[in-house]
Amino acid sequence: MTKTILAIFTVAVLLTGTIAGPAGFIQSADALKSKGNSASVINSNKVCGDRLCSEPPTEVKKEEPKKKEEVKQEKKKETAEKAKDVPKKDMKSETMEATKQVATLKVPKTMSGVLTSEQDPGQGHENHQLAIILPPSENVYKGHLTYTASENVQLVALHGPIKKGMDKGQAIWTTDGKTKFGLTFIDKETSAGVWQFSGNAIAVHTKNSEPFTISYSVSYTEHVTDGEKTFRGTMTSQQDPGVGHETHQLALLLAPRDKAYSGHLTFDASEPVQI
Repeated sequence: MTKTILAIFTVAVLLTGTIAGPAGFIQSADALKSKGNSASVINSNKVCGDRLCSEPPTEVKKEEPKKKEEVKQEKKKETAEKAKDVPKKDMKSETMEATKQVATLKVPKTMSGVLTSEQDPGQGHENHQLAIILPPSENVYKGHLTYTASENVQLVALHGPIKKGMDKGQAIWTTDGKTKFGLTFIDKETSAGVWQFSGNAIAVHTKNSEPFTISYSVSYTEHVTDGEKTFRGTMTSQQDPGVGHETHQLALLLAPRDKAYSGHLTFDASEPVQI
């Protein structure tokens, strides 16, 4: 009988040890998972903030402040992205359009007609008559005029407007006293002829008060004043540097060069000059 009791006791002890063992392991596992939580809250449903107390707290990484260089790089990227969205100018198209406009100006234009003169609007010319062939323009006209009039006429080319203070004795044409043009006045004392001209306006004139009639044909091109092939200006002469010309005056329009110049010159001066 005694043996039987001991056997049962031994089995009970062994069974108890078998159950207690895994329980200890589970508790240890939960203890490791809890990362410092007390054993009293392990395997419990107690809430610690936004988690169970048995769950380890979530580590929140602190964002490091961005360095100045990184901020600059980000701004550059943003600027580059914005630049992509802005429509680019078609420089090629603009250049071609400008070239086309210049080419259009250089295409010779021809027209003919019959005009009756009107009172000259220029100051000091109130008793004169004027027939405008080509109106004032910022471009320079260059071409030929063939004409026949009902009386002797003078040929007129205007240059300018000239800069303030540059009217120093040469013939001037102005309607208001402010905007002034240099005046080329050619009196051939004939009623018909051919004239090769250049200027910012072309007209035919008489010193009479009665209107005249003119029939004309004109062929011309327009040129932008670029300072390279087309010039317009006013200058004051200087002492001629040539040997034997020390007492003379000279206004140099085109400087000496190896290649010969070819073109048209229309001018007016404060006194008779030689070309």
